[in-house]
Amino acid sequence: MTETRDSARLSRRSFLRKGALGGSAAAATALAAPAVLAQAPLVMKMQTSWPASDIWMDFAKQYVDRVEAMSGGRLKIDLLPAGAVVAAFQVMDAVSDGVLDAAHSVSVYWYGKNKAASFFGTGPVFGGSSTTMLGWFYEGGGKELYEELTQQILGLNVYGMMGMPMPAQPFGWFKQEVNTVADLQGFKYRTVGLAADLLQGMGMSVAQLPGGEIVPAMERGVIDAFEFNNPSSDSRFGAQDVAKNYYLSSYHQASEAFEFLFNKDFMDDLEPDLQAILRHSVEASATSNLALAMREYSTDLQKLITDSGVTVRRTSKDILNGQIQAWDALIPELEKDAFSKKVMDSQRAWVEKVAYYELMNAPDLGLAYDHYFPGKLSL
Repeated sequence: MTETRDSARLSRRSFLRKGALGGSAAAATALAAPAVLAQAPLVMKMQTSWPASDIWMDFAKQYVDRVEAMSGGRLKIDLLPAGAVVAAFQVMDAVSDGVLDAAHSVSVYWYGKNKAASFFGTGPVFGGSSTTMLGWFYEGGGKELYEELTQQILGLNVYGMMGMPMPAQPFGWFKQEVNTVADLQGFKYRTVGLAADLLQGMGMSVAQLPGGEIVPAMERGVIDAFEFNNPSSDSRFGAQDVAKNYYLSSYHQASEAFEFLFNKDFMDDLEPDLQAILRHSVEASATSNLALAMREYSTDLQKLITDSGVTVRRTSKDILNGQIQAWDALIPELEKDAFSKKVMDSQRAWVEKVAYYELMNAPDLGLAYDHYFPGKLSL
């Protein structure tokens, strides 16, 4: 940490303690000052890992709206897209160093620091969904393991929380049909995190790229197939212009959630009610994000079919079985690291119990859908 950065952090902390939001002296001043001065907001700088046009910026804006409304204007958030201050994959460092107060991202984007980052969003799929794994984070010991990794092992100056549980990510976009594991051999493919290790194990050559770089990489031939996340994000950056075969369903990233990062010093210096607002707005935004995602993802999937001539298929069972086998080969390698094994042991215990309930209890929704909308599903 540089001396200049330390000075800036101390100055910021001093402002938070003594400024418009701080302790008893500020409260006394507020009583004597005009109302407009008493309401002067603290402006947070929050950057996402998403291009300005991505639907995930809309999700981040829903979080911002809730924080500002619940704080009564005491907190304002300057929401910035990827690249405004730092690159998409650099937000963890920027938040830890105090360059940013907060970030909206995914944990896999700091996978380069430690592969265990991927367990908090793109780890092995033992049979649980993203909702299952969000439950693990908050009620099954995941949050404590996340703090052990970020604060103790890596020495990062952050708090992290998980937001909206994402629908399972599609296998992605291909220029031709792929029906078997043999069809995938030699593909230059974009993904991130442990999914890169997984798919390399299936014979693909993998490049880890932010979303905004995917289509240019396809156009230049750097990659020839890719996944990002969902029909809305994919269509907004032009996936349909570079490939026409879109495969839904995959085990490579089936349990991810949005990651909210906060600089620890910044958060600790806030009044307790403002800390609570920042935390609980993550929970509130998960509901609003998921509702918006269901509307937009489904609408944009239909537009890809009807307006862009995209062929949508389910990923074949041969490829899905190949992914499970690739996880089987990868997990023992990951378990050589003691912390990674501890995380996976925790996840397996949670999934064995919770997903048993979920899967046994879940009705066959496909059967009901096919009854009322016959002939539409190709499962």
